Amino acid sequence: MTASPASQSRQGTAVHARPLETEYRPKHPVALHRTVLAQRCGAHDPTMTTHGAVIWRASRTPEGVATLAIRETGGGVIKGAAWGPGAAWALTQLPALCGADDDLESFEPGERFAELHRRNQGLRLSRTDLVFDALASAIFEQKVTGLQAFGAWRRIVTRHGERAPGPTPIAMFAPPSIEGWRSIPSWSWHRAGLEPPQSRTIVDAARRGDAIVRAAEAAATGDERERVFTSLRGVGAWTSAETRIRAFGDPDAVSVGDYHLAHQVGYALTGTRTDDAGMLELLAPWAGHRQRIIRLIYASGIQEPRRGARLHPEDHRER
Repeated sequence: MTASPASQSRQGTAVHARPLETEYRPKHPVALHRTVLAQRCGAHDPTMTTHGAVIWRASRTPEGVATLAIRETGGGVIKGAAWGPGAAWALTQLPALCGADDDLESFEPGERFAELHRRNQGLRLSRTDLVFDALASAIFEQKVTGLQAFGAWRRIVTRHGERAPGPTPIAMFAPPSIEGWRSIPSWSWHRAGLEPPQSRTIVDAARRGDAIVRAAEAAATGDERERVFTSLRGVGAWTSAETRIRAFGDPDAVSVGDYHLAHQVGYALTGTRTDDAGMLELLAPWAGHRQRIIRLIYASGIQEPRRGARLHPEDHRER
């Protein structure tokens, strides 16, 4: 996973320490890019990029910042190399990032999804085990378009995060620490384009950040984690579900309040739009695996025909 000469020249002549390395041999098929890149916050996310067949990820682990490079080799073996003080943690967590903890034992796709599931066996639910980063990134996406949210995320993380170690193909950055999120000045949020309600929610969450992380990690069920996250001012069902999906790979989380999701699920299953209540009713037969069904719906490529100009989805997502 040596960086290309071009990337080395962009970073100067600095000599990088040799990485720690590991191999992960999954017991099941893994569509590596589709699984891991579900964690990316937009095409220009400073914490995650691809270079050729390699996925690069910068994160702030409990042991410090780490850069992880992942690629798949022959026979389905996934190789990981990591740099920085959090390298060992990142390599230990690599299987979970690739969906190793995603348990399909109780999943019954039924006749409607059997063939789609068979064709997408490698689509796994990834988890990062980095609770506050998942919470912060979800808050960025409240009540705005993806373009707005991803742009603000890129600007804040690049300005206030920490430069990723190792021979990254482009300049990459790990998110701020919990203290770092709490210390971002108001003018920086404004310049990044994040609305005051979202920035206040992140700062307020960071004030309880360590306690929230401990409580979420100790919780045994998605419902318990829901109560932990929604105890924060400005965090509702949508943000809680998105956080659980990203941090824990929750197979049953449904992002109620999403501008597009209910329409997409309704159209895929009935041919017509529905609302959140209708979506939950349609997904009820797959209780315990509703997020998995949602992923399969997106993987199917079924799209509701455009009805007019693209709408600006402000004020439609619950916090």
